[in-house]
Amino acid sequence: MDLHSHILPGLDDGSPDLATSMAMLEGLISLGFSTVCATPHQKTGQYLPSLSAIAEAHTGLLKAVAERQWPLSIPLAAENMWDETLYQRMQDDAIPGYQGSRVFLLEFVPSHLPMGVFERIFELRCAGFLPVVAHPERYTPLWDSPDLMDRLASECVMVVDLAAVAGDNGRKQAKVSRKMILEGLAHAAASDLHCVADLKSAKKGMAWIRKKAGEATLERLLASNPRKILEGTHPG
Repeated sequence: MDLHSHILPGLDDGSPDLATSMAMLEGLISLGFSTVCATPHQKTGQYLPSLSAIAEAHTGLLKAVAERQWPLSIPLAAENMWDETLYQRMQDDAIPGYQGSRVFLLEFVPSHLPMGVFERIFELRCAGFLPVVAHPERYTPLWDSPDLMDRLASECVMVVDLAAVAGDNGRKQAKVSRKMILEGLAHAAASDLHCVADLKSAKKGMAWIRKKAGEATLERLLASNPRKILEGTHPG
């Protein structure tokens, strides 16, 4: 199960068109995925497609997949930047979550964590939300602060990018993501697929996990834990 991908066409920096989306999905199926969550960006001032445009792109992709009779589920969600748009949606109780649930994917600016982030996360958890943090290996405040990493992992779900695990997103990101997997701080791994070429990195990341952490860990990060997460349970 892939919790994070940019497969919907024409919305952000992911797939530009339906043909590319289908090629991306075909590649993910070949890697063994049967569920691929569509998580287009919701990022103020850069990639903020309307929810109606997202729904339309999702419907079109589902139709194309059904026509080919591919054994594939595509839950809809969004990758929510921690910014004023998300903050307003927090206030309105309207965060775009996985299939309309209170489980939602978020990202931070890599250089810093927002002020008061843990207080806000506590409020969200009390309100029944489960924050899922995309690519935590990118956030530089976590690199040299094990306590900060532990705290975030205990309060949120941590989903590392397979490309980072593969070593294709930089040496430091590779070191951090691999350490998180080996120490049990990564609760899931995802493709964060933006183009067909990213499939190679996803495959390499899966191979690294299988070789260094074992088949059981790969299954946990890509199957059993993602199922728990979508059900609203922190895998711990």
